[in-house]
Amino acid sequence: MQPSNGNSKLLLAASFLLPLLIWSSVSYLPFLWHPNVQITKPGDVSYFRSEMQVERATFDSEVQKAIASGAAVPQGFRVNPVYLPAPDQVFVALYTSFTTEPKRRSEQWLHESLWHSITIIFWGFTLSSLVGIPLGILCGAYSVMSRLFEPFIEFFRYFPAPAFGALAVAILGIHDAPKVAIIFIGTFFQQVLIVANTTRMIDPALIEAARTLGASRPVVLFRVVVPGVMPALYRDSRILLGWAWTYLIVAELIGTSSGITWFITQQARYKNFDNVFAAIMMIGLIGLATDIILSRFSRRLFRWQEGGAH
Repeated sequence: MQPSNGNSKLLLAASFLLPLLIWSSVSYLPFLWHPNVQITKPGDVSYFRSEMQVERATFDSEVQKAIASGAAVPQGFRVNPVYLPAPDQVFVALYTSFTTEPKRRSEQWLHESLWHSITIIFWGFTLSSLVGIPLGILCGAYSVMSRLFEPFIEFFRYFPAPAFGALAVAILGIHDAPKVAIIFIGTFFQQVLIVANTTRMIDPALIEAARTLGASRPVVLFRVVVPGVMPALYRDSRILLGWAWTYLIVAELIGTSSGITWFITQQARYKNFDNVFAAIMMIGLIGLATDIILSRFSRRLFRWQEGGAH
């Protein structure tokens, strides 16, 4: 049973608002969690410093000791750990990351890091698609190609792509080439198998009709099989593009640190976790925006399908 258009939009909004509500509740309602105390006045506790965070049990213990000894009592308020910033802090960081110059020379602007990562994704996934999609179609259309390539690809796809990091650096150098190679390895072998399986799902009646009319194998491939499976292949590619993003963080740790991974690592090192969350949110927003654009483009590209390839 499909929900109405109005209900669909409501559910879409709820899918984002519900996690935001949980995050806000944990951030702004002290009785839900807030396991730490941020010191405002250290009192006579020697190791307390203003604005430092301590566990509530430690703080309560020191308060009791101070009261018992007649010393100055420390003061503070309940907070979450620094690694869980509140939504307003993250949204402010999301804005300032694009408008405020980095404090250190080693740091990059957020948009510079994102653009570098996008280029890595683009080249890795494009090269994978240029080889993987045609090979997958051939494996799905011809049993000989399937028996020749798929057993090895099935075997190789279980190798974790990051395991080839050292080898990629040794062969390709320390800059962007090994990162592109990891994206390629992480998507190519899966892509061939998925495309081959999608190609096999074409209606056999279409192929039989073409052969009955005297079409040769190349004509059947290019005039029947490829157009017939193209909407499904387009949808598969959208899913595989998401997989490419999952390999990005590992890929960018190989060789010279760069891109959004370097930005996240640097910000975490200096405990700027609001910037860390902002960068992670940007990855999600870019991925979601890309998928929405590709989905809408598919409606124009595949007009003969009801509603396009969603």
